[in-house]
Amino acid sequence: MSNSATGVLVLLGAPLGNPEDASSRLRTELARADVIAAEDTRRLRRLLSELDVVPTAAITSYFEANEAGRTTTLIEQLYDGKRVAVITDGGMPSVSDPGFRLVKAAIDADIAVTCAPGASAVTTALALSGMPCDRFCFEGFAPRKDGERRRLFAELAEEKRTMVFFESPRRVEETLRAMASAFGADRPAALCRELTKTHEEIRRGGLAELAEGAADDPPRGEITLVVSGWTGPDASEATPEAMAAAVAVLEAAGADRKLAMKEVAVRYGVSRRDVYDAVLKAD
Repeated sequence: MSNSATGVLVLLGAPLGNPEDASSRLRTELARADVIAAEDTRRLRRLLSELDVVPTAAITSYFEANEAGRTTTLIEQLYDGKRVAVITDGGMPSVSDPGFRLVKAAIDADIAVTCAPGASAVTTALALSGMPCDRFCFEGFAPRKDGERRRLFAELAEEKRTMVFFESPRRVEETLRAMASAFGADRPAALCRELTKTHEEIRRGGLAELAEGAADDPPRGEITLVVSGWTGPDASEATPEAMAAAVAVLEAAGADRKLAMKEVAVRYGVSRRDVYDAVLKAD
């Protein structure tokens, strides 16, 4: 139960790119806040202009590099009874964006936290992907280091839920190639870029196809990847090359070769001998 003498922390769901997606609640909260902590103050001022909102709040930056130190200051302002609004460049604070540290600190300090919900790149991309939406998992940004990325994808290779990732346009090709290696070249996926903006684009196809497309025509802007979940073993895909590559991915993730071959046999619905022969041929 929050302390009524303190202020209120308000998380603001910002439009992904199209200001017409802003809710009337967002306009109200921006206008009434005492303090607005923004991931990018320049983007905030542009959004305020587009929404025709004239704030009376003190505007401060709140991004990854200063999040730790600035959280303490914002908590002190909340203790002073201020209404503090947090807004990122698009979507909801805390979801792969600044905000979680402040929310946790406010809860620990018995300060009220509320939310003005808004657009979400995760659910928007999921709905546009054409893949099952009844069960899904959000994995955020894949690790930048190759070994860590391989380990993560090896762990997710048999995830049955639809998976959603964020990715940088600079790394999307290598990420798609790593996914194709771990999940299978033909695993259905969608590359969603610049959602709700003028140059919105949805590319659908197998992971290997999307990787080739990213190499030939590099996508720009903010990217969300949606990848179909594992649907069970498919012996028709159990080529020696695919099985040997799958074992290599698991080994790179730290698995013992014997256990890796056993897992790949289950994944493809074949015998361990078939996998062994494929690995032997590849060696």
